[in-house]
Amino acid sequence: MADDLQAGVVLEPDAMVPPRPELAAEEEPASWKEGLFQDTDPCSDCGYHANPGATVKTLMPEGKILFPQIIQTNELLFYERFRAYQDYILADCKASEVKEFTVSFLEKVLEPSGWWAVWHTNVFEVLVEVTNVDFAALKAVVKLAEPCIYESKLSTFTLANVKELLDLKEFHLPLQELWVVSDDSHEVHQMALAIEHVRFFYKNIWRSWDEEEEDEYDYFVRCVEPRLRLYYDILEDRVPSGLIVDYHNLLSQCEESYRKFLNLRSSLSSCNSDSEQENISMVEGLNLYSEIEQLKQKLKLIENPLLRYVFGYQKNSNIQAKGTRQNGQKVIHVVSSTMKTGLLRSLFRDRFCEESCKEETEIQFHSDLLSGINACYDGDTVIVCPGHYVVHGTCCIADSIELEVIHHGKTTLENCVLQCETTGVTVRTSAELFMKNSDVYGAKGAGIEIYPGSKCTLTDNGIHHCKEGILIKDFLDEHYDIPKISMINNVIHNNEGYGVVLVKPTIFCDLLEHAQDETNDNTVQKNKEADVTEGLDLEEMLQCVSNKMEPYATADFNEQAKGNCEIINELLAISMQKGRMKKRLSELGIVQADDDLMSQEMFIEIVGNQFKWNGKGSFGTFLY
Repeated sequence: MADDLQAGVVLEPDAMVPPRPELAAEEEPASWKEGLFQDTDPCSDCGYHANPGATVKTLMPEGKILFPQIIQTNELLFYERFRAYQDYILADCKASEVKEFTVSFLEKVLEPSGWWAVWHTNVFEVLVEVTNVDFAALKAVVKLAEPCIYESKLSTFTLANVKELLDLKEFHLPLQELWVVSDDSHEVHQMALAIEHVRFFYKNIWRSWDEEEEDEYDYFVRCVEPRLRLYYDILEDRVPSGLIVDYHNLLSQCEESYRKFLNLRSSLSSCNSDSEQENISMVEGLNLYSEIEQLKQKLKLIENPLLRYVFGYQKNSNIQAKGTRQNGQKVIHVVSSTMKTGLLRSLFRDRFCEESCKEETEIQFHSDLLSGINACYDGDTVIVCPGHYVVHGTCCIADSIELEVIHHGKTTLENCVLQCETTGVTVRTSAELFMKNSDVYGAKGAGIEIYPGSKCTLTDNGIHHCKEGILIKDFLDEHYDIPKISMINNVIHNNEGYGVVLVKPTIFCDLLEHAQDETNDNTVQKNKEADVTEGLDLEEMLQCVSNKMEPYATADFNEQAKGNCEIINELLAISMQKGRMKKRLSELGIVQADDDLMSQEMFIEIVGNQFKWNGKGSFGTFLY
């Protein structure tokens, strides 16, 4: 078939793209550009995203024709786009000011001439040189590059057709259709990233009717953020497929109705006669306006991250409840991807013992979560055991059931990106987390929350743009076990508060003073001697940790190494205090001595972590 053929023209294929001329525009302050493009620093993120400059990748266009390398910018993460639109492009502008703010942003970043790009369409690609930029129109004035490099998906569309099309466009091309050619300079990468932000905005965020919306509210908060979140929720498979289809259908209907409304309004404005046809058109216009408003409200429901689930639930509201079983019995459904003897013994010991199950109860076992929920009747219980479960779409049930999740067990996260809406990753008591080469961001609380008695191993991760980076819960209470923590080569940056924060009670010191007052002189002397001994133990432990860190430290012992040491010192000191407190309270008879607790030590390996741009610093404590 002719449509499947590719046509290409290359003049002087051995010629290279000439170097870009010296920058003609006045240099912007370094701080502004560093703020917008600081994420291109390969040290600013975790090992998994060693260069979040997905922004600075280069890509050879598909096909047999040898094009210059273009800068690939379409793999940006949510927080990268969010930050660019909020802080540098749109800020707090109104809908009517979007074009003005966008133009102002581009004027600061784009060079007016002297750079190369690939004009990319659905039919062909051709190399062009930018000779001028019409910022107000968001267009570039171009000419065909010399040597000319051209490729078409249709054999019938030739280079002559491209030249004719350029003439019709008066050599003005939309910036969104240009992909910047790499010349290994930082300025060119900045231009490619700026054009990508504009391209993405007008393709996925902007709606043709936005400019007519009320200007009382911040456009970013009202429209950009919810639409951006929806885009990434769809991209990361967090929205039911049926709801995605509905959203795109509603969007198409609204765009079509709005186009008809604009045409009708234009025809009415050019008509001066008070004819019957004009009256009919006005009624039709009112009906179209009402239809558009209803469609816009439905779109906003789906764009809202909370209301979209309500909307999705309403779509399934016709599901009928099963009610109770005819015999009135209730069933316990156990969901486990793999049932082993140890897990079965634990279930019967902890969940199905005689005290908790006084009556005969039927137990059904399921290997996946969806089958367990679908088998439920009103009043049933679903127990979800540790395992890996995948559910595509949504689980819908109209009956009232009880859902229990067993928290014990080990969870492994590797090469994951966790975009958190509210809370981050929580490591509960008796749970174990191993996380490597992953990215955690966007949490309204802590990115990682570590409970007493848990085990947490973090290696080569990025934790950023959260309220706190890592929060270690209070473990000084006599009922709590000391958590075991390992942090190696993580990058903790751009968090609102501390990189790592330790929670501990203010009454702890008062409790120790009260305990000392109640003891006799011999006990006091004994405690003092114990303190001296334990103090030496602490110094030895710190010295041991320092020796371990020597391979990671350089001659200039920088802030990153200081941050690691500060965390180690505080955690070791608190764990030693816990041991002393337990001894003193047991000697006073306040609590019973527990040899197992007394012998616990915090497993600490905190090396090679980087702390950058955290609002309150690398490490802090929160007293309550």
